[in-house]
Amino acid sequence: MTLRLFVTGATGQVAGALTEAGPRRGLAVTAIGRPALDLETADADAVTRLIEASGADVVVSAAAYTAVDRAESEPDRAFGINRDGAAAVARAAARLGLPLLHLSTDYVFDGTKPEPYRESDPTAPLGVYGRSKRDGELAVLEAHPSALVLRTAWVYGPTGANFLRTMLRLAGERERLRVVDDQIGNPTSALDIAEALIDLALKATAPADTPAIGAGAPNRALSPAMGGIFHMTAAGETSWCGFARAIMAGSAARGARAVPVDAIGTADYPTPARRPANSRLDCSRLAEHWAVRLPDWRHGLGTVLDRLLPPLSSKETRSPS
Repeated sequence: MTLRLFVTGATGQVAGALTEAGPRRGLAVTAIGRPALDLETADADAVTRLIEASGADVVVSAAAYTAVDRAESEPDRAFGINRDGAAAVARAAARLGLPLLHLSTDYVFDGTKPEPYRESDPTAPLGVYGRSKRDGELAVLEAHPSALVLRTAWVYGPTGANFLRTMLRLAGERERLRVVDDQIGNPTSALDIAEALIDLALKATAPADTPAIGAGAPNRALSPAMGGIFHMTAAGETSWCGFARAIMAGSAARGARAVPVDAIGTADYPTPARRPANSRLDCSRLAEHWAVRLPDWRHGLGTVLDRLLPPLSSKETRSPS
């Protein structure tokens, strides 16, 4: 039987990646967004009807208000989507007895810890976006205690507005780039997130007699013992400047334009919302409980760059940018 995913946030990077990867992995994906589903105003009844109509087996809550700086002046919208909307999806999934995979963020932490963050570390969001996502985590788990809340970070992909695409665009417009070098994290490809979500969906719906996966043997009911908060990012770490330099190196290797990247400090690039200096997440719990690991961020970057800047053959030349 074909496993069916219901995904919120149809125009987002992760939903797009799931829509592409699902059929290749033998899954049917229904991605819903506005106007059919507006999480700023939707209630659990409306979401329940949409999920039922899709015939879904697993719900992926990927929709979010992600405008980090604008959230400082639009707190009602941020909380309306990231907390209240997420809770409505969780209540609907719980009513229908379906596993729920909910995406969250590294911004729930203040970034002052010198080591990578574990799920048990106290949260201390620095701004509205982080607070709205942390409140969303709590609301989701209250409504659906067996949900998987998956914190990821520094998400980018071949579509949508993200750091990688911005760097490629700016490299075509400027002779040099200046990028913050004192914020570190785990750049994570939306393509890799989608593959991991599919792995989790398949494992969460495996028959009860399936051999143990990781530390447990999850089944279609998705017991609360297997739920909770997990960190899910690419392996490895770098700074924003290091990420930008890797993007430029990859661009040059594919025959596209690349420019030098100068390191600057956070103080040299003020923004309305404060960012955590340390966004690194320890993902060992996800590996232990679910046997899911994302590849190194450099591998994910190469895959996305190959989509955006296909390698040249020995006989090809690329037109000047």
